[in-house]
Amino acid sequence: MTSSVTVVKCGGGPSLDLEAICRDVAALTRADQPVVLVHGGSGELDRLADRLGVPQRRMTTPSGSSSRYTDPATLEVLLMALVGKVKPGLVAGLARHGASAVGLTGMDHRLLVARRTATHRAVLDGRTVLIRDDHNGRIQSVDPTIVRLLVDAGITPVISPPALGEDGGPVNVDADRAAAAVAAALATPTCRTTLILLTAAPGVLADPGDESSLRSEVALAATGPVLPEAVGGMTVKLQAARDALRGGVTRVLVADGRRPAPVTDALAGAGTSITTELVGSHR
Repeated sequence: MTSSVTVVKCGGGPSLDLEAICRDVAALTRADQPVVLVHGGSGELDRLADRLGVPQRRMTTPSGSSSRYTDPATLEVLLMALVGKVKPGLVAGLARHGASAVGLTGMDHRLLVARRTATHRAVLDGRTVLIRDDHNGRIQSVDPTIVRLLVDAGITPVISPPALGEDGGPVNVDADRAAAAVAAALATPTCRTTLILLTAAPGVLADPGDESSLRSEVALAATGPVLPEAVGGMTVKLQAARDALRGGVTRVLVADGRRPAPVTDALAGAGTSITTELVGSHR
């Protein structure tokens, strides 16, 4: 395995410059700086669901966390959006800029194994109900064997949900946390890993409504809320960042995915460096 690897997570929405991301990742791989690209695609999922007439709803658990209600119809749309649209676009984009890439889901070679959330109560459409058909889950294990083989062969893995459920079916998992899990699994005493979470902002902002309020560094508490002022998707990104640092990842950055060279710029210091009070590794 190479001595260092960068895991980059990007979304599939129009706010990020996916062509620039592909161009930058390809340039890094040509310079013998291996990259693993992990992607989501909530924007494309929403657009496709709207075209197909599949309602999209959010649910809130008693603990206050919010997630997409992934009923069987939404799971089918997710597969079409991520595996059928976003992933091929990224693989083709990397090829246009001279990189060899292979698309994977968490189900391939048991890369990501997750436990589907059992029957649980949640607030859905303003009512507390018992949810039985949700296909969201939490990652339980990671087998990075196939990722290591590809990276060592000079090929860029392009990874997305779903994960493989313990029952053998697909399970929707958060893409930021999937990227953190992959980065942690690749981290060894002889391989340093960097995780870059690209977003549609300069990084972590002191004031979410003011892009000039960029924080160059954020120190996360060991437990509890990650950052009081974090809202929406940034909260999940910071939770994923803490997961990654806990798992032995050397460096975690939250950076702007709209820049012409977003990954190179992040590695050079643009964006926000995430640290934590956690000492050592839980791996």
